[in-house]
Amino acid sequence: MYHPQMRSKPFSLPDSGPLLGVLYVLLWLVLLPTQQPYWMLPFGLRFAALLIVPVRQWFWLLGLELAATAILDLRSGLPMGWETFLIGDLPEPLVMAVGLWLLRRVNLHASLRDPEEATRLLLSAVLVVGAVAATDAVLLALLHESAAPSAMIRALGRELLGNYLGVLLVAPLAIMLLRARPNRKMVASLVMDGLLVMLPAMALLLMLSEHAAPQPEFARVLSLAPVLFFAFRHGWRGATLAMLISCMGMAAVDHQPGHAQSAAGYLFLAVAGTGALMLGAATDALRRSSERVAEQNVYLGAVNRRLDQLARQLRDAARGNLQAEENQRRHMAAELHDELGQNITAIQTHMKLAQVRLRQAGLEDISVSINTILGYMRRALHRLLDDLRPAVLDEFGLLRALDEGPIRDLLTTAGIFFHTDMRGDPRLLDEDTRTAVYRLVQESATNAVKHAQASEFRLRLRIGERHGVVLALLDIRDDGVGLPNRLPRGGRGLQGMRDRVTSLGGLFRLRPDRQGVHLRILLRGSTSGREPGRLA
Repeated sequence: MYHPQMRSKPFSLPDSGPLLGVLYVLLWLVLLPTQQPYWMLPFGLRFAALLIVPVRQWFWLLGLELAATAILDLRSGLPMGWETFLIGDLPEPLVMAVGLWLLRRVNLHASLRDPEEATRLLLSAVLVVGAVAATDAVLLALLHESAAPSAMIRALGRELLGNYLGVLLVAPLAIMLLRARPNRKMVASLVMDGLLVMLPAMALLLMLSEHAAPQPEFARVLSLAPVLFFAFRHGWRGATLAMLISCMGMAAVDHQPGHAQSAAGYLFLAVAGTGALMLGAATDALRRSSERVAEQNVYLGAVNRRLDQLARQLRDAARGNLQAEENQRRHMAAELHDELGQNITAIQTHMKLAQVRLRQAGLEDISVSINTILGYMRRALHRLLDDLRPAVLDEFGLLRALDEGPIRDLLTTAGIFFHTDMRGDPRLLDEDTRTAVYRLVQESATNAVKHAQASEFRLRLRIGERHGVVLALLDIRDDGVGLPNRLPRGGRGLQGMRDRVTSLGGLFRLRPDRQGVHLRILLRGSTSGREPGRLA
């Protein structure tokens, strides 16, 4: 279970330098007695303070710390006096301050938000600890020229491990408390997992530490498993708290009678703690990314729903336009048939009545010419009426209109073989879809006659129901010259067919063929109450 990254306001440090210095020194004095050979919490506190506090306030922090250190040296009665302070106590804070000042100028931040920032912080800790240890090594060599090199190496090794472990224990905790406080839900989950995981682990550590070797060493290794668990479950904050508790448990074991402190255990803790912080930072970054992806998915889902709604509105509008266009065509066809057709019939009737008188007057050729023109006008009117509203569709029905109507006459007249393969009940389709099927085949046949130079035109139609939706599948192809590389502008053929299919919520696909044009069109009609038919 992932607990969201805290989003509360970060803790605001006082802007008063003296107040910050006093608070820092008090905390430093509290941690000073906890120093052990393998973990130096005051060193980690100084690192965390200089990392978080503005540079302009450093004077108060370091000044008050050095003053407190000088007072403690005087009270302890060190034999070297001020030389002990100048050589033993002063260089370490100054070297750390210079190192962190340089690192902060190259984009070091008090943050473990992602693996990159965690890596930068841990590498900075290694550099500062190394610089302090190198300075101490030079000073020891100058003061103790007769010291054995092996003893100096052991002392510097303990200093490196103790200082780095101090930074590892204190700096992430300070960043969490001052810059990235967990929310209540995360605190509750940490407490619950602490009782269920950390408490048994520490009890196991204490129990096994009472036995002979190698059980205590095995217990130390086993106690670090909860650190990785907390890193994966709670991110770098969980890793920080679990590592601190594990270190305290190991210290409690080392203070038991008969137990000696082992550098190997604390070294393993430093390595495991570093890996746990990196794992925790990566886990937090991954979960933040997952949250952003989830939020984007929710947003995209809302956008898609809105787009679907707009698409439905556009289809409804386009379908309404088609219906209005068909109604207008039907009205125009009726008007032309009633007015122009009747007028042509009336003229032809009058011409028949006037033929005798025109023959007597020697104007029979004019009568023949007028009758020819009237016949041409009637045929043109029939073609126009068929384009506006195919009467054969109303008279024969869809399947007979396609198989026996004007489309076959058009193709046959052009010398094109017309093959049909149609199955299904057209009555399942609504009127708009039936009209669209006829118009699509009509437009395809017209294109084949005008442009394709084809010798064969094939039509395959399947009508049926699937999952309660009426479907009409059209497969139209010819064996002509195919489409040009660039379609001419202003043409309404294919684009008009595509628009008609889209307005009905269908699918229009122009399939590439080696020869000719191949169209596959799927139209969805309204749901019918009939028994579902099979769509072959």
